[in-house]
Amino acid sequence: MKILDKTFLEKEYSNCKEEKIVGRWVTFTQIESLFEGLPDLFEVKNIGTSENGIPINKIVFGNGKRKILIWSQMHGNESTGTKAVFDFIKFLKNNLDNELTTAIIDNTQIHIIPMLNPDGALLYTRKNGNGIDLNRDAVDLVAKESNILRQILEEVNPEFCFNLHDQRTIFGVDGTSNPATISFLAPSEEISRKITSGRIQTMNVIVSMNRLLQQIIPGHIGRYTDEFYPTATGDNFQKLGHNTILIEAGHFPDDYDRENVRMFNFFALFQGVYHIATSSEFTIHEEYFAIPNNVKNFYDVIYRSKNNKKDIAFQYVEKIENDTFVLDLKKEKEGNLSLYHGHKEFNKNT
Repeated sequence: MKILDKTFLEKEYSNCKEEKIVGRWVTFTQIESLFEGLPDLFEVKNIGTSENGIPINKIVFGNGKRKILIWSQMHGNESTGTKAVFDFIKFLKNNLDNELTTAIIDNTQIHIIPMLNPDGALLYTRKNGNGIDLNRDAVDLVAKESNILRQILEEVNPEFCFNLHDQRTIFGVDGTSNPATISFLAPSEEISRKITSGRIQTMNVIVSMNRLLQQIIPGHIGRYTDEFYPTATGDNFQKLGHNTILIEAGHFPDDYDRENVRMFNFFALFQGVYHIATSSEFTIHEEYFAIPNNVKNFYDVIYRSKNNKKDIAFQYVEKIENDTFVLDLKKEKEGNLSLYHGHKEFNKNT
């Protein structure tokens, strides 16, 4: 299992960060120009439109036999993966002669849908323009966007998929006082959560990503519960034989814009794709179960009282006001919160 050199990645990242998109509110208008002017290696295809008529594009590159499908922002208000995929594309574009790029291009064919839900992105909402959660529409296929993704899945027939999401700031890493900055999941294929050959391969890719990230943000990586969701995209794609790696971008101290987290997301994605491109076996998976669970043990702000009897917790509500992304602090809970952590904590006298 080849793990990328973290020193190289950290040094190189400043050159490949796509500065045209920053912050949490990322819309199609902001990424539209990024589809233009790419080298011949990259092919841009329009694969349809959203419910409200916004284009949905795909970027394709690579000459290899092993096919990979990556999509982001199926929830419109989850943009960290979108930033990370454009960082990944910029690295490849800037380093066409690099041995890492060559290994990826020669051994894989990669299909990236950077923004599956542009309507939700514009409104900064989880659901699409008709109020459908695309990540719970894998069976009924009510939404146009869900049908587009399924059509691409059937056309490409990928061996591996990357399903990129953001998770809330409420999640921490079990057994630590750290927020869950990046979390992974190898989805179940049915209710018993059987460890199938496909899930083993998915876990193997996650093991490679975890090995890299533990060198960079040790103790900040979590693992989601593998409870089976019958209508979820990852669960259904895994069941259909397409090994699906879920990456959830979370919180890192003082990083509510998730600009540090996009870098960690980029590292994880790069490692996962590189591992797929360079490995001939995907059986090592036991380390996956050593990744601590995600737990809901954080609030954004906690005011601590004496003896913790009158602690007060606050959580940020994310919203768009006057065409600007804002965080609005709302009271969430009061009482003994000694079992919880705050991303910011203050002591009060009572």
